[in-house]
Amino acid sequence: MHTALFIARRYLFSKKSHNLINVISMITMVGLGIGTAALIVVLSVFNGFEEVIKSNYNTFNPDFLIKSSSGKTISFDAFPREKLLELEGVKDLVKVVEEDVLFKYRDKQFIAKIKGVSENYTKVSPLDTMMVDGYFVLQEGTSNFAIVGAGVAYYLDINPRAITRFLSVYVPKRGNASSFNFQTAFNNESIHPSGVFSVQSEFDEKYVLVPLRFAKKLLDYEDEITALEIFAETNSDIRAVEKDLRQLLGDAYIIKNRFQQNEALFKVMRSEKTAIFLILVFILILSSFNMIGSISILIVEKLKDIAVLKSMGADRVLVRRIFFIEGFLISFIGSLGGLFFGFMVLWLQQEFGLLQLGGGEGGFIIDAYPVAMRAIDFVYVFVTVLLIGSLASIYPVRMLTRKYESIGLQ
Repeated sequence: MHTALFIARRYLFSKKSHNLINVISMITMVGLGIGTAALIVVLSVFNGFEEVIKSNYNTFNPDFLIKSSSGKTISFDAFPREKLLELEGVKDLVKVVEEDVLFKYRDKQFIAKIKGVSENYTKVSPLDTMMVDGYFVLQEGTSNFAIVGAGVAYYLDINPRAITRFLSVYVPKRGNASSFNFQTAFNNESIHPSGVFSVQSEFDEKYVLVPLRFAKKLLDYEDEITALEIFAETNSDIRAVEKDLRQLLGDAYIIKNRFQQNEALFKVMRSEKTAIFLILVFILILSSFNMIGSISILIVEKLKDIAVLKSMGADRVLVRRIFFIEGFLISFIGSLGGLFFGFMVLWLQQEFGLLQLGGGEGGFIIDAYPVAMRAIDFVYVFVTVLLIGSLASIYPVRMLTRKYESIGLQ
């Protein structure tokens, strides 16, 4: 192995009689390096967008969502609240009442969801960081306030600073109404919108947050709730907390973690990342054809050297190993150079935000393309490029066998 490596290094780095091989080898390295850099840059930028989206969703979604497996509502009086709060890693729980309702603001109407949350919601939820207008307040004393999604606020033309205007909420009465009359078939309550939040259009056009007591009164609920939101401690083991929750609650409740609450979204994001990875790998495979040409030309040029090695006692395995290592070295150097170049590009983007997303202010929630470098991606890319380079070296090396036979090598 040491002999093959020594000769392969000499072929790669020393001056040769024909500069064409040097040029082709250099082009192959540069091509693999550029492909490697493109692959790690695209994956890291994709990771950055993924983290931005996740962070936005996490401002609205809790660590765990608990619903009844046998009906729409949960009897909170029968729920093991104290035992749940004693679990390690559990910070707090929020009672939730959620229902589709009709909203009316001045002369405009819109159908969305009302989400009633218990008083401690403002203390555990990071939604206050996503406020774009007004204040993050739901109740003060006996007064109730609503926090409206930006999409709902847009459709209803809500102005939180107009303190004399109230948001009317209509919901069908429970049971059978005596007649389908608007006044008798619906419960109606009014509430002042205190602020507007903006997370994602999926939430902005769907939710209006109100105090739990307001939602219960509107829906004629007593101890019923539709869900429980569980918030975990910052540095807690989420998997361990989930395991403890499932052991405590059993099959009577449906428990969803953050991934399961947005399962379709995260699956699409993973599929897109995989598709991008495969496309760039295909481009790398095309680039590796340069290596086939480089090693093939090198083999033809070194037939005399092969004959000399044969006369000195070299067997077929040694000579084939020399040219295989030659291809491996080209892949190794190209991939390392590409990873280093990609790392520098990503670091500059991460530190200085050189590549901006758009020219207009307020058009995006971030100013520059986000970057999230992950060590595992660097490992995957490095191994992938080495594998492609090694496989590309096999074909010309196998051709070497016929060359051996043409000069009488065994």
